[in-house]
Amino acid sequence: MTPAVEMIGITKRFPRTVANDDVRLCVERGEIHALVGENGAGKSTLVRILYGLYRADSGRILLDGRPARIARPRDAIACGIGMVHQHFMLVPPLTVAENVVLGSEPRRGPLLDRDAARREVSEVSRRFGLELDPDARVAGLSVGLQQRVEILKLLYRNASFLILDEPTAVLTPPEIRSLFGILRALAKDGKTVLLITHKLSEIMDVADSVTVMRAGRSVARLDVAKTTATEIARLMV
Repeated sequence: MTPAVEMIGITKRFPRTVANDDVRLCVERGEIHALVGENGAGKSTLVRILYGLYRADSGRILLDGRPARIARPRDAIACGIGMVHQHFMLVPPLTVAENVVLGSEPRRGPLLDRDAARREVSEVSRRFGLELDPDARVAGLSVGLQQRVEILKLLYRNASFLILDEPTAVLTPPEIRSLFGILRALAKDGKTVLLITHKLSEIMDVADSVTVMRAGRSVARLDVAKTTATEIARLMV
């Protein structure tokens, strides 16, 4: 099977440091893939290259086996890649539906078609078990529900490859369990998830495979079912 995403030979230099040094990342379609490493290992730089926030100095990106040129986030979105950042990019005074369709609004003439927006957002929310009220104001939602709004924004735009950067850092244990249930449902539906984390217990709980980074390099790609947290930790350091 052709991988959903391959990043081959990715190198990115900054003044006085090499953030990514000939990195390889391979993510199969329909899996939850973890990207793990200590702080400074190069994880965030790599996914920012994939999402078009940085440009690599060298290397290739293949999507479904075909070369892709991703120079900005708009290119990534057009390729079906979406990203939930650690710091949410929502407009608190607006409703869930208004936040989700912002920039891709259904229109009735020159005006926002609010009924269509509510209907479309509700359909996507129900399909993926996000259980969000399209009329709720984002300012009144818990952090866990706001994160669901961010995920819903990606699904509304037909993202098939979802990047989540340290998504559990701001969540309570029940919210983490709920998030993992959503990620499993997305993978079962054929979506592909790239989970950036440094929490080994979470990798063992929800991921199918893991790429380990250390000092700017990718040092291993492992099947989670065939490894242990101890082995992953050894590779990280």
